[in-house]
Amino acid sequence: MQEVEGAAPVPRSKRLRHGWALEALGGVLVYLVYDWLRDRAAGTSVAALRHARDVVSAEQFLGLYHEHSIQSAFLDHGWFLSFWNIYYGTIHFVMPVVALVWLYRRWPARYLLWRNTLLFMLGFALVGFILYPLTPPRLMPEHYGFVDTAAAFFNFGPQVHVHFDAAGQPSASAVAQFGNLFAAMPSLHVGWSTWVALSLWPVVRRWWGKALLALYPVTILFCIVVTANHWILDAVGGWVVLGLGYVSATAVAWAACRRRAARGQSGVSAQREAVSR
Repeated sequence: MQEVEGAAPVPRSKRLRHGWALEALGGVLVYLVYDWLRDRAAGTSVAALRHARDVVSAEQFLGLYHEHSIQSAFLDHGWFLSFWNIYYGTIHFVMPVVALVWLYRRWPARYLLWRNTLLFMLGFALVGFILYPLTPPRLMPEHYGFVDTAAAFFNFGPQVHVHFDAAGQPSASAVAQFGNLFAAMPSLHVGWSTWVALSLWPVVRRWWGKALLALYPVTILFCIVVTANHWILDAVGGWVVLGLGYVSATAVAWAACRRRAARGQSGVSAQREAVSR
């Protein structure tokens, strides 16, 4: 939904007093629906573990299997891992909201494109969670050597170990506490952090601001690995859904521009016909 501000489309809510509240309400509702669908997209632990083993094999082939060595280097520093636990559970939600609010207030046309990109990302991510349930490193069998930092070190979420039932599925209490434990591919932590950097990059002028934007996805990539919440290839999945989301949002914007141009041409033709009579 868009309106014309000069030549650039902007959200229709900009026409309304307190229209930002409608945008905020819509965003909350969309996320709640996404969260509900994600929790119901969980596959079986058998499929998730099989996929995880495939990911390990692929990373070993590509020379990317470094998750265990990276985490092991910091296991003796509890305060450090506690920091990354908190970072993982907070900034992932804070930064996209900051970016959306800033864009909406200052660059509404850019907001429209990147808001739609984010919406498409959620949809593509749900497809990934449904088709490819994946066990994260922290829930792999013990012989893989990963530590569940969310349970072993301080964090703002449930600081408990995930238990599995006799069939190998997460227990009901674990599902109630953590939701879909196999929603690892793609990593929206990486996808969203890169989305923030790209959406704000042209509008941030100071060099240090751009440096922080560039570092943000890098810190998130380190965070998801050191806490054993994701595989490195999950980050690639996050970039894939970002690319698909941007292409889809751009296609929507292009189609909307074509419709506006067609309406404008029709209006001009009608005026010329009226004058000629």
